[in-house]
Amino acid sequence: MAQVPEKRGVASDRAQEKKVSLMEAVRRRIRAKHYSLRTEQAYLGWVRQFILANGRRHPRELGGAEVEAFLSRLATERNVAASTQNQALSALLFLYREVLRVDLPWMASVLRAKRPRRLPTVLSVEEVRRLLSMMEGRTWLMASLLYGTGMRLMECLRLRVKDVDFARNEILIRNGKGGKDRRTMLPRALEGPLQREIERTRVLHRQDLAEGFGKTPLPDALSRKYPEAGREFGWQFVFPSERRSVDPRGGGLHRHHVDDAVLARALKNARAQAGMEKLLSAHTLRHSFATHLLEAGYDIRTIQELLGHKDVATTQIYTHVLNRGGRGVRSPLDG
Repeated sequence: MAQVPEKRGVASDRAQEKKVSLMEAVRRRIRAKHYSLRTEQAYLGWVRQFILANGRRHPRELGGAEVEAFLSRLATERNVAASTQNQALSALLFLYREVLRVDLPWMASVLRAKRPRRLPTVLSVEEVRRLLSMMEGRTWLMASLLYGTGMRLMECLRLRVKDVDFARNEILIRNGKGGKDRRTMLPRALEGPLQREIERTRVLHRQDLAEGFGKTPLPDALSRKYPEAGREFGWQFVFPSERRSVDPRGGGLHRHHVDDAVLARALKNARAQAGMEKLLSAHTLRHSFATHLLEAGYDIRTIQELLGHKDVATTQIYTHVLNRGGRGVRSPLDG
């Protein structure tokens, strides 16, 4: 296959590319775009798999046919979900557009996998109470925040001390999905527990500083501009990990946030103890938050802003949840 033609004005990019490996070039571009560590790891993984699947040929020698074949194998041979297939496509489009700096017609013609339309699992108010009653400590607080604010799981785990505003009863969610910031309410019922959790974090931070540590990972651009800001208490995670770990981006021992598996295990145990049959995850609490606000009569645009949805159509899925029992139609059997 003929090599992919380049855009003009990218001689410097080619010169730079020769100095570093392709994977390192991808990594640098991801960090320049301020993507999360999880996205970085996922994109690097897909690019690596794509290259290996094509006999280690350089992506410049490949194109739309190879991309479509790779995505097709993911679906037919590995039976991946549509969302996983679409993530792989996003990674490859990022490789070509952002790293190799090419933009060809085939990129627009590659179809994304159609995700099956499924209604979200939603708990009743009573079910939420039962679930939370089986939890305690910081996992109870995390689960309560997810239900009480509508935050996504990783938004909760990445919450920084300085972004909890007790005076205004609000929480600032930074760099949410799509890289956008937004504000949500701070439930009054959680003020006391959250203040105590932050004090616990303060004690832990002081111990870290006394032992010569105390840094927490910062957004990439901020860590370069203010390398010591990671020692400030305001930048510490509200829910820090019990153990220090090596920062995969900056190196050195840092105090990261608690792992998402901690809450997943707690929710699984609480569900079993509560005798609940519904399958649920941390995201179920966010779904329940949105549905219960709709049931309470709140405007869908308000809920869209609280959830951080780019398109109101995404929020409208919860209106379908409200159409219970055959879209709200009363069965003739019930007279």
